[in-house]
Amino acid sequence: MPRIGMEPLRRRALIDAAIDAIGERGSLDVTMAEIAGRAGVSPALAHHYFGAKEDLIFASMRHVLMELGRDLRNAISGLSGHERVRAIIQVNFSAKQFRPEVIAAWLTFYVEAQRASSLRRLLRVYARRLHSNLVFALRPLMPASEAERTAEGIAALIDGLYIRRALKDGPPDPQSAIALVEDYLFLQLRSSGDA
Repeated sequence: MPRIGMEPLRRRALIDAAIDAIGERGSLDVTMAEIAGRAGVSPALAHHYFGAKEDLIFASMRHVLMELGRDLRNAISGLSGHERVRAIIQVNFSAKQFRPEVIAAWLTFYVEAQRASSLRRLLRVYARRLHSNLVFALRPLMPASEAERTAEGIAALIDGLYIRRALKDGPPDPQSAIALVEDYLFLQLRSSGDA
């Protein structure tokens, strides 16, 4: 007899196990059976909840994005301008987000988005939200066209630092990543006369 209320817990355990397995392997070269074993459930149950491995990958990245969005909303609440931009940068490199398994999941996400339309749509939603949040925070600080360009630069630095981090050995260094992006922000603000 199934235990009531276990489905959300098992789904979350499978999502966490998928992120950990991808992070450890550094690729999608993991099986549903391996993920299920890490989560403490049977492969049949994993397939029951998610269908194919691609569906579990989609759910895992959706979960990462939902957590990022929730953390971002909490961090920027009541902030504006420069402080809001800094909060966006810091959340993207927080200890919760900028950890080896999540970084590896992002790298896999970028690669898989090239071939899977569902992941490509999810990546576009993420990119649009990041850009929109940055532009909203930057517009009071610089002309609209500069805000658009600066937002694009910050987003590219965030994505690029995740990719570079995935290709390095050793633990991530969120403070140096934050400092690099904030240096870029400072240069852009200075060139527009608001530093």
